[in-house]
Amino acid sequence: MTDRLYYHDSFLYDFDATVHSVLETPRPAVILDRTAFYPTSGGQIHDTGHLSLAQDDRKFRVTEVVDTEDGHIVHYLDAPLKNIQPGTSVHGAVDAARRRDHMQQHSAQHVLSAAFIRLFNFPTVSFHMADDYCSIDLNTPTLSREQVEQAEGLANQVILENRAVEVRYASRDEAATLGLRKKPATDREKLRLIDIHHFDLSACGGTHVAQTGQIGAVLLRKFEKVRQGYRVEFVAGLRAVSTARRDFSALTEAAALFSAHIYDVPQQARKALDENRALSKQREQSQKDLANAEAATLLASPQSSAPSAADGVRVIVHTFQDRDLNFVKLVAQKLTREQPSVITLLATRSPLPSLVFAQSQGQPYDMSALLKEVMARLGGRGGGTKDLAQGGAPTGEGLPEALSAAAQKLSQNV
Repeated sequence: MTDRLYYHDSFLYDFDATVHSVLETPRPAVILDRTAFYPTSGGQIHDTGHLSLAQDDRKFRVTEVVDTEDGHIVHYLDAPLKNIQPGTSVHGAVDAARRRDHMQQHSAQHVLSAAFIRLFNFPTVSFHMADDYCSIDLNTPTLSREQVEQAEGLANQVILENRAVEVRYASRDEAATLGLRKKPATDREKLRLIDIHHFDLSACGGTHVAQTGQIGAVLLRKFEKVRQGYRVEFVAGLRAVSTARRDFSALTEAAALFSAHIYDVPQQARKALDENRALSKQREQSQKDLANAEAATLLASPQSSAPSAADGVRVIVHTFQDRDLNFVKLVAQKLTREQPSVITLLATRSPLPSLVFAQSQGQPYDMSALLKEVMARLGGRGGGTKDLAQGGAPTGEGLPEALSAAAQKLSQNV
């Protein structure tokens, strides 16, 4: 079993150890007799750093650290440990900045979880630490913004008071009488307890600060409903500083675009959204009006009709130069819905080469089948129903000829 040095000193970044075993795995890895590297566990992600050999100048980056079921800790490396045997002396160096960040986040989680318990009796059911944020899941059916802000306020008050954070050990029976915030999931007889003076006591194997003031601050970012309750996302310490700086920079840039103060950005954004919605409705109505006018022009123009039509069925053929597919579809629908015996074979060259075939309800032809024949010739794809079909072509070349061929086929079937 690996001796876990971080259990006794979370601020230990350098240590000496002996190789216990070199693992033959898809990734090079080593087990040491003792280590200060923290393995991924309990929601906290692993340390990184380096292992160097005393016998030569070789240095290996520790990329991941994991626990084994038999109590050992595996250090995955970026290169194989060639010619290294058990008993070899190594020196370990933990990435101090990463470790301090993890201590701040994990300690903040203890304080924050205790705050939600003390204020609202909302227990934490899980904790997750990512590279740029952390989150806790609370067992509660409801959670308000006011409650989130109150918990954040209490947590930061405890941080400001710079309370001692101590490591204690107790048997399971002893721990049961101490009022732990959460019942430990482990079956170990001896428990490692993290004691935040007069505020929180919980079983935990992670790394933590020595005083709550070393957390710096905790900033709650957002909360959302999840299956088991509510998830609260937060950052602490230097993460809170960098996150606040990023937020401020984004707000400053947005405020400059609106020529407003940063605190007026939400109001300006709502105003812009309302204006965009109004403009979108106006554009939609204008497009409908224009499609109606275009349909009327096509009906009035003899040049738009195919040369051959029979049984009173009029085939309207037209290629637009710069209309989008939605507009062409509106024209086709206007023509076929208001005229009892019309077939439209329409296309547009840009912005995307597209075709729309439609017929008035009750006509005997199959627009989808006809379109697919044309698309096979153009190298495009499309489909739809018996009365309305649409598709896209790779280029605008050959569209008028394709429509003429489709009209000719209809005249042969009428």
